[in-house]
Amino acid sequence: MDFDDQLELEHLLFYERKCRVCDQKKDLMEGFYLIRKGRGTLPSAYSYECKECTKNRILKKRKDKGLKSVWEYPDW
Repeated sequence: MDFDDQLELEHLLFYERKCRVCDQKKDLMEGFYLIRKGRGTLPSAYSYECKECTKNRILKKRKDKGLKSVWEYPDW
């Protein structure tokens, strides 16, 4: 890693981004998921939805397996 790469990484450490869902400003590397592996040093490689909002969205969209597992043959 040469000096130029260290400068780019240092700028990312202090970069903040505003979440599109909750409108809170959070640290880029700690608060957002890296979605493009090849460009880890660019701010555009991180998602625009924070980690907490992503977790909440996935939990809400997840199907409830408990109700679907109790299935009975229809009585026609």
